Amino acid sequence: MKKIFITTVFALGSLTAFAQEEQATDATETATEAVAQDAFAEVALEEVPEAVTTMVETNYPGATINKASKNEANQYKLEVSLEDGTSGALIVDEEGNAVQQ
Repeated sequence: MKKIFITTVFALGSLTAFAQEEQATDATETATEAVAQDAFAEVALEEVPEAVTTMVETNYPGATINKASKNEANQYKLEVSLEDGTSGALIVDEEGNAVQQ
């Protein structure tokens, strides 16, 4: 009877160890994805192409671009404030096409 009890304890202990390793792996993958998306360098608002500012004015009337950043793929990450006080971020290519909202 003691052998069955000890075997059961070891079996449950080993299952718990495997479950903890899997969660640690998922956290590492998530952190890697977050770093890859933040490859934007801040640029002056005057450097933002006219097509991008026109897209913001057309799709978000009364919106103000507070901050602009650019990555190597010539995509612009814009921090925008709306008239109602809400704010958000847009990612737009240099031709004014929304990549992500």
